[in-house]
Amino acid sequence: MRLRAWSTVASGLAATAVLTGSLVWVEAQQNRASAVAIDPDDIGGVVTSAKGPEAGVWVIAETTDLPTRFARIVVTDDQGRYLLPDLPRGNYQVFVRGYGLVDSPRQAGKPGQSLNLRADLAPDARAAAQVYPAAWWLSMAEVPKGDLSAREVTDQIRGCLNCHQLGGKATRETPQSVASVASSSLDAWDRRTQMGPSGPAMGGNFKRLGAQRRMFADWTDRIAKGEAPTQAPPRPSGVERNIVVSWWDWGTERDGRTDGAGSNLHNPTVNARGPIYGVVQPTDLLAVLDPVEHRSMAITVPSSAPKTGASVAPSPYWGQENIWERTSDPRSVAMDSQGRVWLTGRTRGAQEQPGFCGSNKFGQYYPLKTGGRQVIMYDPKSNQFTQVDTCFTADHNQIGRDNFFYFGMNGAVGWVDLTTYDKTKNSEVSQGWCPAVVDTNGDGRITEWTEPKAPLDPKKDLRIDFGCYSVAIHPKDGSAWCSGIGANDNKLVRLERGSNAPQTCKAEAYEAPLGVAPPAYGSGGVEIDSDGVVWQNWRGSGHLSAFDRRKCRVANAAPATGQSCPEGWTFYRNDGPTYQNASPVFSDESYLSQMDFHDVLGLGKDVPLYGNVNTDSLEVFLPKTREFVTLRVPYPLGFFSRSAVGRIDDPKTAWKGKGLWSNFSSYAAWHVEGGKGTRQKAVKFQIRPNPLAK
Repeated sequence: MRLRAWSTVASGLAATAVLTGSLVWVEAQQNRASAVAIDPDDIGGVVTSAKGPEAGVWVIAETTDLPTRFARIVVTDDQGRYLLPDLPRGNYQVFVRGYGLVDSPRQAGKPGQSLNLRADLAPDARAAAQVYPAAWWLSMAEVPKGDLSAREVTDQIRGCLNCHQLGGKATRETPQSVASVASSSLDAWDRRTQMGPSGPAMGGNFKRLGAQRRMFADWTDRIAKGEAPTQAPPRPSGVERNIVVSWWDWGTERDGRTDGAGSNLHNPTVNARGPIYGVVQPTDLLAVLDPVEHRSMAITVPSSAPKTGASVAPSPYWGQENIWERTSDPRSVAMDSQGRVWLTGRTRGAQEQPGFCGSNKFGQYYPLKTGGRQVIMYDPKSNQFTQVDTCFTADHNQIGRDNFFYFGMNGAVGWVDLTTYDKTKNSEVSQGWCPAVVDTNGDGRITEWTEPKAPLDPKKDLRIDFGCYSVAIHPKDGSAWCSGIGANDNKLVRLERGSNAPQTCKAEAYEAPLGVAPPAYGSGGVEIDSDGVVWQNWRGSGHLSAFDRRKCRVANAAPATGQSCPEGWTFYRNDGPTYQNASPVFSDESYLSQMDFHDVLGLGKDVPLYGNVNTDSLEVFLPKTREFVTLRVPYPLGFFSRSAVGRIDDPKTAWKGKGLWSNFSSYAAWHVEGGKGTRQKAVKFQIRPNPLAK
């Protein structure tokens, strides 16, 4: 539910060091009264500490007896009871993790076993914080005064969060290989930000903080001396205690930046009980998980593109070994109604555009000189990859109900008509693209236009610059809606293809209204519910907004070029940890928006959600009650989601037959708890009726 302040007072953490005989007797009676009934494939029991039953803590059962590592995680109820349901046969290590506690010793357990667990109170705030998500550690950072404003500093930091968590153990501690050659903590930060394939850009961004970048050196110095976060996360409450998290290892220990898909966006029964697919950018892989047989495999995505991603500076984890170099560089992934897997990746050099990119009607209308990523289809039935050579740079995408795949890019929207492609196998006739041109002269059509930076001409229309990092398709009119990711981006762009694209393409642009407190800025992901309400998360300010075009008093009467529909917007904002000296800026970042269209979580249909980079969670918003529900992965620390899609495997088995699938998407798997050798995870979220439901 809504995040609340919850902290542990150090003096109270160790208040009960010795249990009296009467307390032992009381706990024994509690355990008898709270006994949990289990089936042969369950493990259940009660979690107690020196304070008695522990409510709202996680019980984690992990096994390596299956073909791939597997874990199931549940939350205790208000009496400290737990039930791990439907466990695959195997030997499990079971332990407790919770805020205010230290991890309990792992105990051996098997399905069909009752297992009461003893939890230990954390002796101090630092011990308690070892299991906090990264954002609470980053909230210790003090933003200093200087040439840049607090917002400018935190915007620069947010650029790092696009790929990494900041505040996890891997970032709040300096690797010994870096510390041993650095002349100071600041020098260590200057060095470490230049590592990896994005080192030149990352190091450049860091240096642009100027003297204020010293805040990171001060932050890690204070942590090294024993300081701990003063802000603390809340324990799960309410419906959050009904969540069941399951995860499986997949991919390799060198992976990073994964996107996953297990079903079709519009029909969640597609691929029921079938494999989950994920693209892995740094290793050129299509990761595959069979969640029924608990097996994972990896398939190399073929490509003739030149290599990219070589690291300039060696990794402190991998030394001189260049683990980042790749060719296909796959990114986003989705599934069509036939269960085929569509991904974006490099099949050629960006400058090697096909001739039709400049000669066909789309190229003549709006020429594209380079195409950084193309479209690739994997057919699970034939195990074959098919490449669709697109002129546009394909990235995040969404399939519409019209069987068009839409792809966002800077300044334009592209698409592939799957029906036409299946008939013709012709890349040219199956694709198209349009820029965003607003009908500013009011004649109802797009003809000549002025360029974004050119002087306005009242007789012409206006092409606008916009970002389309995230694209969503309106379920009723088929229009594409775009959100960028710029630090100061505040646009929501609508583009309709019309009946004869590109000539009939037409755009509208809406900007977040003034007067929102705190101000909304730094757009992020976008998704649209079944009624056509557009949900957008804001990376900069931490808002979630709902935009309803039907409320616009000037819709279809005047061109929408900015502050034209303030009445269409509604803003919400969850609570969260904030930087020191920069409140109310959060020390986390929302990434992309998704929608539970089919009530796979049991929270209702058309429930928006978004991944939260630095808090190990997906945040679900309930429009009817205006509450947030946190879907957190407490173990291993480092969950960072870029995608989530619902699937229904069996509609007759209630909560057991459905779930929301996501995955770990850290840019570096070795930043996840466990370090080098750790693999990314495919994750399934389910919500049962109560914490003990079987």
